[in-house]
Amino acid sequence: MSTTSNAASVFSTSQVSTKSSSSSTSSTAQAAGSTASQQLAGNFNTFLQLLTTQLQNQNPLDPLDTNQFTQQLVEFASVEQQINMNTNLQSLITMQQTSQATSALELVGSTVTVGGNSATLSNATSTAATWSLTTTTPATATVTVTNSSGSTAYSGTISLNAGTRSFTWNGQGNTGQTWPDGNYTLSIKATGANGQAVTVSTQVQGVVNLKSNPPTLKVNGQDVQISQVSSISH
Repeated sequence: MSTTSNAASVFSTSQVSTKSSSSSTSSTAQAAGSTASQQLAGNFNTFLQLLTTQLQNQNPLDPLDTNQFTQQLVEFASVEQQINMNTNLQSLITMQQTSQATSALELVGSTVTVGGNSATLSNATSTAATWSLTTTTPATATVTVTNSSGSTAYSGTISLNAGTRSFTWNGQGNTGQTWPDGNYTLSIKATGANGQAVTVSTQVQGVVNLKSNPPTLKVNGQDVQISQVSSISH
C-alpha cells in the first residue's frame, strides 16, 4: 500500500515561527498570538495524524527509511515546542500587564514629575503652565507655546545657564490676550555662544490619572510610561 510522503512537508517556515510580543502588549498583539497558537496546534494535530497513518500503512517489504523517520520525529517535537513556547510567552505578557497595572494604580492621584512638554494652564485657580528646562551648556533659546490645535499662544526668547531652570507662562499671549484653560505644549530651539545647536530637555509636573485598556499613566493630557516618572510629590 502506498504511504504518505514526508508528513513534515505540511509545515512552512512561517507556520512554525514563534509569535511574540515586545514592549507593546496591546490587545491586537494578544489576538495575533492567540491565532498563531491555534494554527500551530492545528498543524501539530495534522502532523500527528499523518505520521500515525504513515506508520500504519507502510510496506513491510519496504519500510520507512530510518533517517527520514528520525527527521519527521524531530519536526514533530519542534512543533510541540513552538506551541509550548507560545503558551509561555502569553503567560509572561499577562503577568507583565498585571504588574504594570498594579504599579500604575499606586501612582493615581499623586503629583509627579515626568519628561514631557505638555503643561496645564488654569486661570480659574491662577495656576500657570510650568516647564523645567535642562541643558548642559549655556544657551539662548526661543520658546514657543502652542494650544491643543497647534495655534501659537506665545513666543519669546530666554537665556539658559547650564543646569535646570523653570519656565512659567501665565496664559498671556504676545498681543496681550488671555488664553483659555487647557493643556499647552512647549517647543524650544536653543543655540550656544558659537551658534551651535544646544539640546534642551523638558519636564513637567501633573497629577496622575489612569487610562485603561491597557492601563497607562496620563499626566497633563499626555500618556507617559512609569519609567518616565522622575519624582513623586505626596
